[in-house]
Amino acid sequence: QVQLVESGGGLVQAGGSLRLSCTASGRTLSSYIVGWFRQAPGKEREFVAGVDRSGRSTVYANSVEGRFTTSKDNAATTVVLQMNSLKPEDTAVYYCSARFLGMVIPTTPQYDYWGQGTQVTVSS
Repeated sequence: QVQLVESGGGLVQAGGSLRLSCTASGRTLSSYIVGWFRQAPGKEREFVAGVDRSGRSTVYANSVEGRFTTSKDNAATTVVLQMNSLKPEDTAVYYCSARFLGMVIPTTPQYDYWGQGTQVTVSS
């Protein structure tokens, strides 16, 4: 069982930045594909970004391309989602997720483990 914990959410003005972190209790994330999703009230959970096991390959949703960056640290203990130029429409609960099998970074919720989520609110 992998327990994921997100941190770093909060309230920020439009144009600002936030940095989310995802850690796995008691283990590294080097063997896992890690995905970031978000869910706004009344909407379905949507893919935001993902990083492969090595940390060398990333995928982004069109809506965040060029503004968000995800990465694994060298020891793969933490996966970060750096969010810049935030917009009010980025407001949502953000989740990190991990998948053990496969080579391709899924952009649908085909992940094995999920964190509890962290709220990101962007004011206009």
